Amino acid sequence: MIRLYIVIPIGILAISTASIFVKLCDAPALVISAYRVVVASLVILPVVAYRKLWKEWDRKDLKWFLLSGTFLSLHFASWIASLKYTSVASSVILVNSHPLFVGVGAWLFLGEKPGLRLLAGLCLSFAGSALIGFGDMNLSGNAFLGDGLAILGAVTASGYLLVGRLMRKERDVLSYVFPVYAWAGIVLIALCLAFGKPLWGYSRTTYLYLLLLGLVPQLIGHTTFNWALKYLRTSMVAILILGEPVGSTILAYFLLEEALTFWKVAGGIGIFVGIVTALKTKD
Repeated sequence: MIRLYIVIPIGILAISTASIFVKLCDAPALVISAYRVVVASLVILPVVAYRKLWKEWDRKDLKWFLLSGTFLSLHFASWIASLKYTSVASSVILVNSHPLFVGVGAWLFLGEKPGLRLLAGLCLSFAGSALIGFGDMNLSGNAFLGDGLAILGAVTASGYLLVGRLMRKERDVLSYVFPVYAWAGIVLIALCLAFGKPLWGYSRTTYLYLLLLGLVPQLIGHTTFNWALKYLRTSMVAILILGEPVGSTILAYFLLEEALTFWKVAGGIGIFVGIVTALKTKD
């Protein structure tokens, strides 16, 4: 499907900007997470209203919307918090270990048995991620907390992708992502209020990055991969998202002056080869 080869690279590039915008935001992780999904929801809302996409919603689907949105909110809350404690490379690599959890979940719950090429692509991509992580071992005590939060982000991202695959089979992408993004926003705003995190009072620059987070990695990036879930296995979509560590590491080198080491270059090559291998899988 030619559209996949055009749209997927755009999605990878879009989600690769997320960690950079987060690092540049002077706001708590919960606040950043809330703004990200709320901005995306508000942009989609007029389209949903104009096309009356709510007609596709069914009461029996409500639990899945809520579950997916809850997974998404916890994913952002934990992963964005991890970026406050560890490097972009470590955080993005660990959060992108989700193909392991997705692969097991898709096999157990969706009956998607991984083929040999998909397994090979997964192994190559994960090996590439491991190389990058191996070269970034100068961690402080707080960095270990960041690593744990990033892994929690990987687990919750897996749940989000698995529910998305289930719901996207017979549903328009916007009729799915709008209630999910909106519910995630409600959960995150509630968490901000519960933990006393103010939703306003930040610098203009921070608000600019919060807006960009909602428009680029969320609206373009996440929506792209939710669109792809209708056409590709969950495990393959998870592998494609592994392009994010490569993009984020390169952007962090130029914009945040985080070192681009031999291990990161070698790992990036491994991830790229893994993605190409996985894309040759016949569904």
